[in-house]
Amino acid sequence: MTERTEGQRPGVWAWPSAAVSATVAWSLWELRSTLQPAQYLDDSSVHEQMVRFATSQLSAGHDPLTSWFPYLGLGSPQFLHYQSTPAILTGLAGLVIGPDAAYRWSLYLLWCLWPVAIYASARLFRLRPWAAALAAVVAPLLHSVPGIGYEQHAYLWIGYGVWTQLWASWGLPFAWALTWRACEDKRFLAPAAALVALTSALHYETGYLAFSAVVILPFLVRRDLRARLVRGAVLLGASLLASAWVVFPLLRYSHWAGVNQALEGTPLENGYGARLVMGWLLTGRVFDYGHLPVITLLVLAGMVTAVVRWRAADAGRALLALFCLGLLLSFGRTTFGNLVSIIPGSTDLFFRRFLMGAQLAGIYLAGIGAATVAERVVRWAEAGARSLGRHRLGWLDWLPITVAALAGVGFLFPAWQFFDSYDALNSADIGIQTLSQTDEPQVATAVAYIQRHGGGRVYAGAPTSWGTTFTVGYVPAFKYIESMDVDEVGYTLRTASLMTQPEYHFSPQNPGDYAVFGIRYMIVPRWVKPPPGAVRVLRLNQIGLYEYPANSYFRVADTVGTVTANREDLGSQTIYYLQSALPGEGRYPTVAFAGAPAAPPTLAASAHPSGTPGVVMHEHTDLAQGSASAAVSMRRRAAVVLSASYDPGWTVTVDGRPAQTEMVGPALVAVTVPAGTHTIAFQYHGFGAYPGLIALAVVDLLALDLVTRKRGWPLAGQREVLPASADRVHT
Repeated sequence: MTERTEGQRPGVWAWPSAAVSATVAWSLWELRSTLQPAQYLDDSSVHEQMVRFATSQLSAGHDPLTSWFPYLGLGSPQFLHYQSTPAILTGLAGLVIGPDAAYRWSLYLLWCLWPVAIYASARLFRLRPWAAALAAVVAPLLHSVPGIGYEQHAYLWIGYGVWTQLWASWGLPFAWALTWRACEDKRFLAPAAALVALTSALHYETGYLAFSAVVILPFLVRRDLRARLVRGAVLLGASLLASAWVVFPLLRYSHWAGVNQALEGTPLENGYGARLVMGWLLTGRVFDYGHLPVITLLVLAGMVTAVVRWRAADAGRALLALFCLGLLLSFGRTTFGNLVSIIPGSTDLFFRRFLMGAQLAGIYLAGIGAATVAERVVRWAEAGARSLGRHRLGWLDWLPITVAALAGVGFLFPAWQFFDSYDALNSADIGIQTLSQTDEPQVATAVAYIQRHGGGRVYAGAPTSWGTTFTVGYVPAFKYIESMDVDEVGYTLRTASLMTQPEYHFSPQNPGDYAVFGIRYMIVPRWVKPPPGAVRVLRLNQIGLYEYPANSYFRVADTVGTVTANREDLGSQTIYYLQSALPGEGRYPTVAFAGAPAAPPTLAASAHPSGTPGVVMHEHTDLAQGSASAAVSMRRRAAVVLSASYDPGWTVTVDGRPAQTEMVGPALVAVTVPAGTHTIAFQYHGFGAYPGLIALAVVDLLALDLVTRKRGWPLAGQREVLPASADRVHT
């Protein structure tokens, strides 16, 4: 509608809100099966486990940020290395309604209510109500070839489960809009800095898109450029300070975060490249994969509108720039090669994920385009109504908006039809999984036995072995037992621990590897034969539970030879060890890691002493609380190895006296002790400066808000006045 028409018909202002409400109601109905308690097939299994861990630590009065997360990758400070703010916030809700229920409700509501965030942020961008509402209407209708952007497939049960990205999808729209407003008005600087920092804490790669907007948006308007650049610089500095509680620990401990060598060099990490992404875009498969390119056409209409109105310097200019930014970043190393190394932390980025930036900007552009088209339809209908109005039919006043609404419903019908079928499939699969869990108690029985007896980890297959065919319903057993918080080996490449890549090379046919990884139990289907040394302790209908009685979290071992490695090649440098006879012989190499000297081996390479170097008499481990202790009897000087991923936060005492931890292959924590009987105690201590850094963020934002509200502040004394045409998008 035009400005004149909206002014004449106050009732029309209710229509944008009704459109957003209807979109939300449709999603709430379509995805109601999300609330069923089915074990997850995708990465949601890890996120849900982190929520349970956060709830457990919070209920015990511990800080999840400084805790050792023990269940995957032989343990790691997961809440430091990974974007853990969503898990902590949901874990707080879990104190009231239970962590699993809190996770399911967060997934359901964050996605279904997302159109509200799109509408509100679009209004912050100064889009008119109808343009904002139509952007909200198309927001849940995206579907791409990669399927991992701002679309249902990225989050639902049959999709990828990138839940932390979903949290950040509520932060990035407001971070962008407030950044754009802060460039022209100093009063938006503090809120913009807060949202940029929050987005970064919720999801790291989304945080890159938030910070990138701070860098490029000040340059887009030539008028008052100097003041805009100064405001941009202040916003960048304030955002970095407010993000320091996340960024500083990451930088400080970056040497101890493993690199995913299995995906290195693949499009999943390097990006799909310009040719492939642009091919998807031009054929409608960035927004409309699986149905007619209806959203793509609206995005194109929005781009044309933004170009035509370029001189107005309104939000369309910013959205075009952000759309291009998302595309360029998604091309990644595949297109730009080593040039991407100028991006801080590029080694740890998955460039394909940045396509979500183009999708988000495209959603707003689609709203602008849809509003532009609707305006034309309304004007045509108004002309027809005026012609018929000679007969004084008052109901014809509603003909224009009715025609536009019907045309919009008909145009978007292919997308709605596609998602109705997709959501029905998602619901059916959840139902089947729920029934499978009820009818299949065997794995739960085996896990109950393990939890009663303890003493080591569990192996129930892996993605690279028979684990993908050993399932409960649709869910592989190694993911299924994760829902029971079992300390396992096999669910690989899910943490940044130094052992995550060696775990990928674990050989289920090498009995020595079971000892290295602290695996005491195996849950196997009937068609799998366990390696030698495994003793069956439980036989059920379709599965067997086997035990390696000699294996535990502790091992007394000799160290022989040295491996030189860093976080980027640790996996490839230790493959030889896992494939050799050394693990079965109880021998470990010491590791010279990241330029630091290796601990001296306890044996020369040519030495072959008789007998074992010692035995573990008894042990007590509580890795969820970062502690493990053992009494050992040493026949000679040797290493006491704790089967936990090495991290500088581990400390150790020998007979109550502090000793030096060392790294042994593949990347385990150990201590060398002399002959005799000793008590060994390992304890993990997390990064302790979080309270101070969080306080710094709060002071930073409060100070910026206080200063920018003062009159006569040098960055912007008086609010910049834009031309009337720049303050609205006609709809």
